[in-house]
Amino acid sequence: MILWINPATGVSGDMLLGALLGLGAPLPRVRTAIESTGLTGWSLNSEQVQVDGISATRAAVEVDDDAPERHAAELIRLASRARPEPVAEMAVSAIEAIARVEGALHDRDPAEVHLHEVGGLDTVVDTVGVAAALHALSITAVHSAPIALGSGTVRCAHGVLPAPAPATLRLLEGASVVGADLAGETVTPTGAALISAMGARFTPPPAMTLGATAYGAGSKRFPQRPNVLAASLGSPPAESRTMVVVECTVDDVTGETLGHLVERLLEAGAADAWTSPATMKKSRPAHVLHVLCAPGLEEALTALVLAETGSLGARRHEVRRTALPRSTTTVVVQGHAIRVKHGPHRSKPEHDDVAAAARALDLPLREVAAMALEATRD
Repeated sequence: MILWINPATGVSGDMLLGALLGLGAPLPRVRTAIESTGLTGWSLNSEQVQVDGISATRAAVEVDDDAPERHAAELIRLASRARPEPVAEMAVSAIEAIARVEGALHDRDPAEVHLHEVGGLDTVVDTVGVAAALHALSITAVHSAPIALGSGTVRCAHGVLPAPAPATLRLLEGASVVGADLAGETVTPTGAALISAMGARFTPPPAMTLGATAYGAGSKRFPQRPNVLAASLGSPPAESRTMVVVECTVDDVTGETLGHLVERLLEAGAADAWTSPATMKKSRPAHVLHVLCAPGLEEALTALVLAETGSLGARRHEVRRTALPRSTTTVVVQGHAIRVKHGPHRSKPEHDDVAAAARALDLPLREVAAMALEATRD
């Protein structure tokens, strides 16, 4: 899935988390990921609020230990325990970015940096929560409009500083930004670090089939505009391209030969190969061999078909193929690796991997397939 965000009033960790929860990220899964860090004394809830007439989702984070200062190493250690692993990687990346920036600003080793405003345990909840929500929504690409920057001053542990704060500006290096008539801080260091950690690209809305849109509520209120972060989900567009189909009809080729030939054609680069039953002249039973391939491969594949079948000819014609985007991940089911193919509408475990695991575990095929699908949701 594609995520497009519009930070027209800036961005913070809780605004991102609220928007993702509003898009349907399951709150129990997000909480489970945070729990896996070992962090105690926290709570995360979501609620619908009205922000200047817009219905938005507020991510309500509370921690018992609300001390705002803490060593970065402590937060990184907690975030690194998050599960699944991709969640930990993104959360740690965000916190490490903050530590590097603070270290550079104060001439300190990032491993020894003492964080102030972002040193609270709520930073762990925000970073792990956002990473877990992105994982749960199967986000593969993030695009963003320019980030709105406020003006004036911001008060922090080091005194009164110009807004945006120096650390925030460092974290936004390389990002697309725009000035806004908003007083004070509109972008928090956590928000800026998460935008970077999720690999956001600053573009107009990309080509996609638009799905749900939600709004994450910020804690501040601006007189000029609603303080919400707009976020939209979309599916990548289907790819349509010209392909070539090579066909021949045979009535004197064994099933074993045809099976062998289909495997060879796929190994030789065919996008697909299959047979279908047919009836030839004099009512003879036969098979039609079909080979789908990219332009440029038809000559070599035709030669292979003729050599293996002994047929005296083959025909070919162009077709238009629509291919939906897909990706493959690998999960582990009781010690056995199983590849799972994901498309816009469903996920499906690879049969060969499922069959091998089912034999080794002495379990029904459908049970292993179900466990593989469940593992993709963890």
